Amino acid sequence: MMNKLKLGLPAGSLQNTTLEIFKKAGYNIQIGERSYYPYIDDEEIDCILMRAQEIPKYVEDQVLDVGLTGKDWITETGADVQELADLNYSKRGLRPVRLVLAVPQDSPITKVEDLDGKRIATELVETTRKFMQGKGLKASVSFSWGATEVKPPLLADAIAELTETGRSLKANYLRIIETILVSTPRVIMNHKSFEDPWKKKKVDRMITLLRGALMAEQKVMLKMNVHSDNLEKVLKLLPALRKPTISNLCDDDWVAVESVVDERKVRTLICELQDAGAEGILEFPMNKIIP
Repeated sequence: MMNKLKLGLPAGSLQNTTLEIFKKAGYNIQIGERSYYPYIDDEEIDCILMRAQEIPKYVEDQVLDVGLTGKDWITETGADVQELADLNYSKRGLRPVRLVLAVPQDSPITKVEDLDGKRIATELVETTRKFMQGKGLKASVSFSWGATEVKPPLLADAIAELTETGRSLKANYLRIIETILVSTPRVIMNHKSFEDPWKKKKVDRMITLLRGALMAEQKVMLKMNVHSDNLEKVLKLLPALRKPTISNLCDDDWVAVESVVDERKVRTLICELQDAGAEGILEFPMNKIIP
């Protein structure tokens, strides 16, 4: 009988980004219409698509061997699971989300202590309540079924809401007064599956590929030809994981140089390399980087 790994993938806001990262990691996952059981091109893995909120408990209860969910929902559910990896991405890119306390712009509340005895609306009730208790404060924390941003000031004095950029809060005339939690997606396993050598090795290899895909998201490969007279100037400009690769060309006076660089810096760097004497500069996207 073939070994099987039951993998829970988050539906909703994290779904598309998660599938893109798995694809770059080498896993082709296809989701049919209204299907909760995606196809994955690895016959040793069975995928289940579900809300990120549900994944921690299903992993803890051994319904799933492994799952991807946010740190916020691991904290909120109090699930007893093994956290194996922190994957720094969100629904819009490579940044964590924050659970923040926010109040109306014209509210007299300026700090978390001002919420003592006040009303807070949120989806993450337990996390918010524990945060307030940790500050020695009492507040009425109630569950919000959605549209949390519109609750203040009539239905709540403040909200605890997940945000990446804060733009939605500003658009609803809210201002942030405190960060409760910084959350990123985590790979989690139940304790029994963690002790299974085959499952643990399977997940470890998956994590290696996912981390490699995430690292590659922020990097590009640059290749260029450089005359020996300009090589020192060019090398001073080039960062690399270790050192740039230098290869001889047919012309003894020229070399080919390769280097992995931050994508954020490449726009400026290419022009600087050209000024330093580099020619035939090529930029390549990358799928994975395994350090």
